[in-house]
Amino acid sequence: MTPSTSAPQRGWLKQQTPLAGRYLTLATGLGVLSGCLLIFQAWCLAKVVDGAAFQGEALNELMPWLWIMLALFIARAALAWASEQTAFCGAAQIKVEVRDRLVKKIQALGPVFLSSEHSGELANTLSDGVEALEAYYARFVPAISLMALVPLSILAFVFPTDLTSALVMLFTAPLIPLFMILIGKGAERLNQRQWKKLARMSAHFLDVIQGLTNLKLFNASRREAAVIARISDEYRRSTLSVLRIAFLSSFALEFFSTISIAIVAVLIGFRLYWGELDFFLGFFVLLLAPEFYLPLRNMGTHYHARMEAIGAAERIVEILETTVPETPTITSKPPTGPLEIRFEHVSYSYEPGRPALINASFTIRPEERFALIGPSGSGKSTIINLLLGFIRPDSGSIMLNGVDLDTLSPEAWRSLIAWVPQHPRLFHGTLIDNIRLSKPDATMSEVRRAANMAHADKFIMELPDAYQTRVGERGQGLSGGQIQRIALARAFLKDAPLVLLDEATANLDLESERLVQAGINKLAKGRTLITIAHRLQTIRDADRILVMESGRPIESGNHQQLINNSEGFYSRFISIHDGADTPPRSSR
Repeated sequence: MTPSTSAPQRGWLKQQTPLAGRYLTLATGLGVLSGCLLIFQAWCLAKVVDGAAFQGEALNELMPWLWIMLALFIARAALAWASEQTAFCGAAQIKVEVRDRLVKKIQALGPVFLSSEHSGELANTLSDGVEALEAYYARFVPAISLMALVPLSILAFVFPTDLTSALVMLFTAPLIPLFMILIGKGAERLNQRQWKKLARMSAHFLDVIQGLTNLKLFNASRREAAVIARISDEYRRSTLSVLRIAFLSSFALEFFSTISIAIVAVLIGFRLYWGELDFFLGFFVLLLAPEFYLPLRNMGTHYHARMEAIGAAERIVEILETTVPETPTITSKPPTGPLEIRFEHVSYSYEPGRPALINASFTIRPEERFALIGPSGSGKSTIINLLLGFIRPDSGSIMLNGVDLDTLSPEAWRSLIAWVPQHPRLFHGTLIDNIRLSKPDATMSEVRRAANMAHADKFIMELPDAYQTRVGERGQGLSGGQIQRIALARAFLKDAPLVLLDEATANLDLESERLVQAGINKLAKGRTLITIAHRLQTIRDADRILVMESGRPIESGNHQQLINNSEGFYSRFISIHDGADTPPRSSR
């Protein structure tokens, strides 16, 4: 990454500084105050050494200065602690705000955006990426201010005391940040590559973990373990290359600061030997010399925090600047009563040149069991995504009881929809909390009634803690059929007039399929039910079937009407798959 390409990240990092409020300013002020106390401390130490070695003062005469030094030591320690804690509080505020904005942006972008991203990379950005900002704001930003303010404060005392030493400090000080920047440019590019490698490695590792069952089934786990080992080793080698440059930068900083301090010490030594400088003043300046270069060296030490933050900020900025679909202008009230859904010449493309839906027109009647079938990529999932409001048509309109979907509030419209995907998501927590996701204020009796209608109450009550039984992420601890019935219970609890199903009976054993299908039959009564069908039983039970191909509806009718058309896609499909259980799957 060249310096020009990192400019947006640097600008973005600076823009977030006000989010820390006054914490970073206070942390800098405490650091400067500590620097001023350091000057006084050096003065006291020089006074004690000069009095004891050259003025012949007794211990009792020096005790006041020693007590003052002790107080200064304690005060500086307290200031250092307070400065660090204050800077951390400021950085924490920025992290919370940035992470909150990222989560809200990802929510606004919706499931379509998530489906095109690696979950491991997003998780890495939300966790390690945001955490990488802490060192930048808590250490590097205050160090930048202290690098200028503390040396200037020291020079203000050294100039009237020893002009020669002050000039040496003034002309050698810029060499440290200069060489740090020159070396840091190379490390910045390498560090940016490291963040990209880490993101890819995180995404790959999470994908492997999620697919571990399939890898075991196909005896490919050892192969993937070898791939992860190779990727990890490559990451280790590239990390060492970044560290080599970082160590070179530290060496350059230490070298120039040591040489500069040595020059000041030699000049003071010669002038003391020739009697041109008083010992007290010379020793005072010599004590301040290392402290003069210390903020510069600290800034160099924390410079890697800046590089790491720039690397992390690239992906953060990319997500935050992703365009969110326009929010529709709300001009209509949500429809009431039985729903009639009409697609009028609707087209949609997920990316230019690859249409997912082309001039689709069809009507779904109130309280109808409506099935969508077709080969993969035919547009079935796109229709569901449009109805859920995750995407909006590129052209055409979707009418709900005569009201354009684009004129409705997405939240109000989704309150009328219950969605049961093929692989429902259960979260870590109790079963009752998972069911209440569709209606958080539901009473226990309402939850049990919904679970009973979904044929879930019986198995739940047989569990040790019944509805208070805790399950793991993705429903760990439950079978596939039990998870599907929990999802159906959510739909019953919501009691929405429109139900969207992505073949809830797929991949289940016969008994689980029978129970889930019985629950679906109850759920369909008095509601409009739209199903992406993968199983022949679901297709035959539908009041009407819409056959999709290449983004276009090509046939419509019930099972008997479509099978009578011997030249149609549906008839050919039934003849080929007669007796089979699963037609072609869909991805869109």
